[in-house]
Amino acid sequence: MALQLGDTVPNFTQASSEGEISFYDWAGDSWVVLFSHPADYTPVCTTELGEVAKLKPEFEKRNVKVIALSIDDADSHQGWIGDINETQNTTVNYPILADVDKKVSELYGMIHPSISSNITVRSVFVIDSSKKLRLTITYPPSTGRNFDEILRVIDSLQLTDNYQVATPVNWKDGDDCVVVPSIPTEEAKQKFPKGVNEIKPYLRMTPQPNR
Repeated sequence: MALQLGDTVPNFTQASSEGEISFYDWAGDSWVVLFSHPADYTPVCTTELGEVAKLKPEFEKRNVKVIALSIDDADSHQGWIGDINETQNTTVNYPILADVDKKVSELYGMIHPSISSNITVRSVFVIDSSKKLRLTITYPPSTGRNFDEILRVIDSLQLTDNYQVATPVNWKDGDDCVVVPSIPTEEAKQKFPKGVNEIKPYLRMTPQPNR
């Protein structure tokens, strides 16, 4: 059965560009972004891996570790990393799983038979510190992933885990938030002293509470 939001993600032990990884131990108490690639030396993925290397400090600020996956072996990964570093003007600074036996791909439902019987689709999994799946996005081969959007969603998830708010359309860190419907307006005014703007009884906005 495919992984669904809120599921505990499966543990695994697999080779990588940085040696063998036992996933739960490697993740520790961090959040994780796991993102998959169909093979090494693919052009769109080359740009993505370079961008994630550049964004690693942003992920670290949010207590997020990043880990990629490709079905080629660790030796192949090393050659590809050299190309990524050269062409994207960066240094890959996180592991790439070597999923030669497709163990992790099958555990996480990365193989979609209608696309290919043996090559992973380009998926993103955001996993929280309790090993719960919080977000999945699957992209077509022709479209590069937007890692600014993935950071935005992590900001929203971490904010809404700690405060009784939701984030509206196109929200980004620092913008006003939606008061969740379960809180009556008068209670919301006490809970959110920065103010509550009641646009409709069901649509109340408040400044981001942790800013």
